[in-house]
Amino acid sequence: MASEPPLEILLASPRGFCAGVDRAVQIVERALAIHGAPVYVRHEIVHNRHVVDGLKRRGAIFVEELDEIPDRSRPVVFSAHGVPKSVPETAERLGLFSLDATCPLVTKVHRAAEQHHERGRHVFLIGHTGHPEVIGTMGQLPEGAVTLITSADDAETVVPPEGREIAYTTQTTLSVDDTAAIVAVLRRRFPEIHGPHRQDICYATTNRQEAVKAVAPRVEAMIVVGAPNSSNSQRLREVAERQGCRAVLIQRAADIDWSVFEGVNRLGITAGASAPEVLVEEVIDAFAARREVRVETVVAAEETVVFNLPKGLRDDAAGAED
Repeated sequence: MASEPPLEILLASPRGFCAGVDRAVQIVERALAIHGAPVYVRHEIVHNRHVVDGLKRRGAIFVEELDEIPDRSRPVVFSAHGVPKSVPETAERLGLFSLDATCPLVTKVHRAAEQHHERGRHVFLIGHTGHPEVIGTMGQLPEGAVTLITSADDAETVVPPEGREIAYTTQTTLSVDDTAAIVAVLRRRFPEIHGPHRQDICYATTNRQEAVKAVAPRVEAMIVVGAPNSSNSQRLREVAERQGCRAVLIQRAADIDWSVFEGVNRLGITAGASAPEVLVEEVIDAFAARREVRVETVVAAEETVVFNLPKGLRDDAAGAED
């Protein structure tokens, strides 16, 4: 019986951590280094179990609501997805010291929604029901000021308040193609609608989807490393499937169903924006333990974006505390 040929692995680049996720994780790590444990975090800091568990081992305690925090002298961090205005207001009322790890690109969407509201416009938010980022963005404005649009069908049937100008903004982690289709419907139905100068979908989401589009047509199957509740990771899986590629989303190597990859000789691998590179390496190592692998990186874009930490958590601040 002939031996299997080497497995060719095409690594999509960019993949994995984006600047917003990296900043959020660093905020928790720096808060622990400066203030000691425990540091409380409202909601998962990012949607990745490996990252969350790692921070737990270092002394982070995750809660869903602020009133779960027993020691109000300890810092609390708000997640990268952003929070409704009511959350920092509650933190202040409870006397909590809070650190906001909201991705700056999500904050930009919040500010845009507020500006539209201040100008008397009703806001359509394109996004997924129940996603923390959507809850946070809708929570920037009074109840009823935002209508959620989840699909092109929604866009075809939505009825805005009579006599009001309308505007739209979007969740940052959506499918670029799906969002473009929804926006096209809104612009056809409401030619005077106000929108962002560029799509609110973040650079990292866009770049990772473009990298998948470059890899998927060249492989027989694709692995997306990411959490099932990660919007951007699910979108990567969908993008690969639309390219005609069999795609699976896994959290780490232990989740691999080896039967899916029997007979596969060209495999694509990428990772959602909240998945650390160590998990990608773990998946490659798992395949390398079974057969010879050859790895090629397919680069769709170069990323140089870095977001600053809050002033009180930078290295100079830590030195002043020591």
